[in-house]
Amino acid sequence: MAWKEQHKHNTRQKILRSAAKLFTKQGFDHVGINDVMKDAGLTRGAFYAHFNSKSELYAEAIIAAAIQTGDKLNPDNPEAPSLDQLVQFYLSMEHRQGEHFRCPLAFLATDITQRDEQVRDAYTLVFKGFLKHLTAHLQRRNGDLDRTRSMQVAVMMIGGLAISRAVNDEELAKNLLISCHQNLLDH
Repeated sequence: MAWKEQHKHNTRQKILRSAAKLFTKQGFDHVGINDVMKDAGLTRGAFYAHFNSKSELYAEAIIAAAIQTGDKLNPDNPEAPSLDQLVQFYLSMEHRQGEHFRCPLAFLATDITQRDEQVRDAYTLVFKGFLKHLTAHLQRRNGDLDRTRSMQVAVMMIGGLAISRAVNDEELAKNLLISCHQNLLDH
């Protein structure tokens, strides 16, 4: 019986990894259940053993995408980057291109407003987690717990990356990321 439960868990995780990858790359409307299942190497029929709807999958994929990197951002993790390193990577052209890492907060910012409460709840949960990690980083760096500053940093990072992804002028996108990065380092 334990093997069966582990197999089901592993299959679910495989679906979530594929969904997180595809949704953060293409958004909700451009990814179908068949696309996710094909990417996961499974049949469409297996989907319904794990999820009731595409919307449920989307909500859980947002959380899965955040979990994939969330522990790496936790300043209590000895392998976590410093705040400066985190900002530098987050606001990079490499991250903007999304080949290896796609933050659902920035990559899905405009898509989320069109979704149901379950999806928006998942996005909100991820944003709160991001704020928590930023607050801890800022507290270690500056010695004070300033939630307002954490929100400013989060908005600058997420918004800067999201806008850089929206513009089709590579030089403008690069300069936008550099400007956001410099602003955050100056404070």
